[in-house]
Amino acid sequence: MSTNSPNKLLIAILLGITLGIIIGGVTPDIGVSIQFLGELFLKALFVMVVPLVISSMIVGVSSLGDVRQLGPLGTRTVLFFMATTGIAVVIGLLLVLAIHPGTPGTGIDAGDLANVSERLENKPATVSGLLHTILTGLVPKNLFSAMANAEVLPLIIFSLVFGGVLTTIGERGQFVIRFFEGVNDAIMAMVHLLMWTAPVGIGALIAGRLGVAGGFSGFWPQLVSLGAYAATVIIALLIHALIVLPLILHFIGKQSVPKYARNLSTALTTAFSTSSSSATLPLTMEAVIDEHGISSRTARFVLPLGATVNMNGTAMYEAVAAMFIAQSYGIELSFAQMIIVVLTATLAGIGAAGIPEAGLVTMVIVLKAVGLPLEGVALILVIDWFLDRCRTTVNVWGDAVGAAVIDELEKK
Repeated sequence: MSTNSPNKLLIAILLGITLGIIIGGVTPDIGVSIQFLGELFLKALFVMVVPLVISSMIVGVSSLGDVRQLGPLGTRTVLFFMATTGIAVVIGLLLVLAIHPGTPGTGIDAGDLANVSERLENKPATVSGLLHTILTGLVPKNLFSAMANAEVLPLIIFSLVFGGVLTTIGERGQFVIRFFEGVNDAIMAMVHLLMWTAPVGIGALIAGRLGVAGGFSGFWPQLVSLGAYAATVIIALLIHALIVLPLILHFIGKQSVPKYARNLSTALTTAFSTSSSSATLPLTMEAVIDEHGISSRTARFVLPLGATVNMNGTAMYEAVAAMFIAQSYGIELSFAQMIIVVLTATLAGIGAAGIPEAGLVTMVIVLKAVGLPLEGVALILVIDWFLDRCRTTVNVWGDAVGAAVIDELEKK
């Protein structure tokens, strides 16, 4: 992405999204046929995620100088992520209680139910199971296997330790640090080049997904049938993204909210199109460092970690979905059960990094925690692909706000 013409690129991306919506909505077959262009773009972004995470974390930790400073930085970051995720979950819970989108007796498609059962096989379905999977996955058997499978969390752990050790071995360590600084700069330069293909790639992703849904004629009935539920999720996400996070950014992060959001617009549109915080990470890092002066050492620590474990939108979605399923089955949850939903959704939203189909897995954990029927997941599958894009955008916005807030706290 050329930093000299960000507005031109943003306009081009918005045009690509518009054309993608028109092509996929009006001519679904054509939308499906060009989806491979979006998949190529997404793969190219993912290629850069692993070297970027490793190099940025190593450089970020080594820039601390005294590795003991990592403690306060890490503590502030984790506490911020937990606080904002908890706030998001409470907002979602209050809104779903007020709107009450669930209608008892909603039917479940047999095909969807079979799909849920198949996708849940061999996946952790309890909080303890999730924690066991996460903890055992922090240390991979093979580092290169973790790279090949894009297991970001163990790579972050390794990079943190490796970067800290480099600061303790003198000149030889500095030579290695300079190497990774070069790798980081090279990856960002490659991202700049790739972003000129973003309008085509992002437009093709949108066209393909709408095409798979059957175009406007196929997607619209799905949206209408779950309209109240989708509206509840989207309104809750908007409250968190447009009110809560901006207030935190303004009063604690000391940033101009309109300017901050404007310079992040390319990253946010990419997050919506790709439905991936990790794929958007290079753009988020560039925006906060180059456009807003957030220190690179803070951004290189907070953003990769946030893209992996900070899931404001996802945790909120889990709470809303759980309550919607309860309402659809005519099940009244007690206050204590609602508290369990809040705590479980917060923990699951933070702790599901690296789990395949993490959103589905964490949804099941929340349902099991309060005794709701697991087959209720089938109720929301039909619209999940669209809401996934919405909550991913909020996740990325929360990461970026976190970088500004933690940087300001580090200055003090």
